[in-house]
Amino acid sequence: MTPVELPHSLHGTGPHKVVAVHGWFADRSAFDAVLPDLDRDAFQYALVDLRGYGEARDVTGAFTTAEAAGDVLALADRLGWDRFSAVGHSMGGAVVQRLLALAPERLRRVVGVSPVPASGLPMPPEQWELFAAAAHEPANRRAILDLTTGGQRPAAWLDRMVRRSLERSDAGAFRAWLDSWAGEAFETEVEGTPVPSLAVTGALDPALSAGLARETWMRWYPRAELAELASAGHYAMDETPLELIRVVEDFLRADGDGPAVR
Repeated sequence: MTPVELPHSLHGTGPHKVVAVHGWFADRSAFDAVLPDLDRDAFQYALVDLRGYGEARDVTGAFTTAEAAGDVLALADRLGWDRFSAVGHSMGGAVVQRLLALAPERLRRVVGVSPVPASGLPMPPEQWELFAAAAHEPANRRAILDLTTGGQRPAAWLDRMVRRSLERSDAGAFRAWLDSWAGEAFETEVEGTPVPSLAVTGALDPALSAGLARETWMRWYPRAELAELASAGHYAMDETPLELIRVVEDFLRADGDGPAVR
C-alpha cells in the first residue's frame, strides 16, 4: 500500500494537532456545521477527504480502513506533526482505531463519534442488502439516514444529506468501503492500547449505540470514556454540533500536560 496525499483543509493555529476523518456518507464537508465554533486557539484541525470522496473522489485504492490509516499517518508526517489526536465519525471511527494499531505512539488522544467498532459490524442479510445497494440507490441512502437518526429528522434534511452523499462520493468506492468497515475485524490488534479514547454516541441511533460501545470500545481500551448525546442520532455533527464540540474538546483538553507537538 502506497500512501497518497489526502486532500485536506487546516483550521486553527493551536498547539494541539487533530486529524478529523469523515464517515461513509460524506467527505470532509461532514464537519461543516462544527467549524465555526471550534477552539482554534487551542487546536489545529486537519480535515481530510478519504479516497473516493470529495477532492479525492477519483483517487483509486483498496478503499480499506487500514489503507486510510496509512494515508492519514503520511499526512501527519507531511504536516510535521510528531504527535496528534484523531477524531473519526462512523467509518472514520474505524480508521482512527486502525491508527491505534499502526502507530499508537504518535497518538495523544482518540475520539470516535458513533464509531464503527474494530470488530466490524455484521448485519443480517436484509440489512446488508439495504446497505450494499445504497451505492447506486438514493432511496436506500435516505432509508439508512432515517433509520440511524431514529426517524426524527425532517424530510428536507434527509433529502439534503442524500444529495450531499451522492455529490461527494464515488459509487464504486462507496460500495468498496462497506466491505472494509463492516466486514473486517481487527480488535485483537488494538485491545489493551493505553491511548486515552472517547466514544461519543447518539441516543437516537439504534445501531452504533452506547450499548454497543460498552461491549466493544469500553472493553478494549483501558483508558476509555463514553459520552451519549441525548438529542443526537448517528450524525451528531449536523444534529447537535455545539454539544458535540463541548464533549470532544473537553476530552482533548484533558491532555494539556502531554508532550509538546510541533
